[in-house]
Amino acid sequence: MAASGVGLVVPVQGGHQRPAVTELRLSAFASHRAARFALGPVTFFTGPSGSGKSQALAAYEALSALASGAVLEEAFPDASACIPERALPDEEGRRGFRIGCTVEGPAGPVRLDLAVQAEPVLRIVGERLSGGGQVLLSTALRDPGRSSVQAAWLTGGSTGVTRAPLPDDRLGTALLPLRVAGATAGQRQVLAAAEQVVVALRSVFPCDPSPERMRAPVPQGEGRLLRDCANLADVLRRTRHECGTRHAMLAGAAQTGCAGPVRGLDVRAPVNGPVKALLDRGPARPATELGRLGAGELRFLALALVLLTGPGVLAVDPAAELLAARQALTVLADGFDRALDRRQSAELLRLAQLACGRGHIRLVAAVGEACADTARGIAGVTVVDLGHERHA
Repeated sequence: MAASGVGLVVPVQGGHQRPAVTELRLSAFASHRAARFALGPVTFFTGPSGSGKSQALAAYEALSALASGAVLEEAFPDASACIPERALPDEEGRRGFRIGCTVEGPAGPVRLDLAVQAEPVLRIVGERLSGGGQVLLSTALRDPGRSSVQAAWLTGGSTGVTRAPLPDDRLGTALLPLRVAGATAGQRQVLAAAEQVVVALRSVFPCDPSPERMRAPVPQGEGRLLRDCANLADVLRRTRHECGTRHAMLAGAAQTGCAGPVRGLDVRAPVNGPVKALLDRGPARPATELGRLGAGELRFLALALVLLTGPGVLAVDPAAELLAARQALTVLADGFDRALDRRQSAELLRLAQLACGRGHIRLVAAVGEACADTARGIAGVTVVDLGHERHA
């Protein structure tokens, strides 16, 4: 792959036909209050330490987990840390947080807003799904003694709305396809909006490569990249045999992101033995095992692989009921440029533009100021400066 500048622009095909989260709202979450962040094909959160970059990504990941069917304790393992700073309990000792998002797609803009009680008991106390100027689903905690909320969703016709209890530890929007028949126009509107939100939020791959876990040979497996990328060698084994074009593109990127000459990416995998990945240095030069590369080189290779592949090669569970061509995978990367030099960061930004410009992948990442400066002004890249936001 020829190494070109970061100014490459590939037009998005199909607009928002693939459901995509276009706004993240942290109304009251950790250090954020009344925060609204527009998300583009590539979105970089930047700012000083403690400005809330990781918190924004954690909120997005939690919404994704809930849309995938997780209970609140799984989505928010440390719920007390999500309570806004200096938030005081009410007369009954209750404290909580509020988050939400907007998903655009074939059903138009759809808003999801969620109110969570974190103390003294973790539970959802309010959820609202709205679109087309209507409230499609709303829930409220009516009886604190019950582990349920009272839900009402649009039915249309003479009935107007349907009311029923829903669990207070799960996202009601994700449960609607099991509860709504779709027999009326109103019900079909509710189902279309819920499906759009669930599809966009489920198609998420949180990625934080851990170089120290990527150095040793790994057992042969199914070749789906894990969150920490510890099984990178096994995934390279798979892409080398099944995805020749993308494997070659990754090898081309390695020429820019790895020190010294790189002719290709090789894999040694004895029958039933551990997989070892190497950089092919060319004729008369010994290959370099991945375990001998620097931390920045390993993180670069893992992130480049993520940007150049898709759900079939990543350990992600997209919505099986919808064709892959109608889904956009969102990569969440905290510390996207950690341990990378400017050359590596610029090449990853170029790959992100190339992949995200096609519309099948989106990137939401936390980055340092140097990477953010490089990205500012590039088409398709949104830079959210939390340091500026706090002092605006």
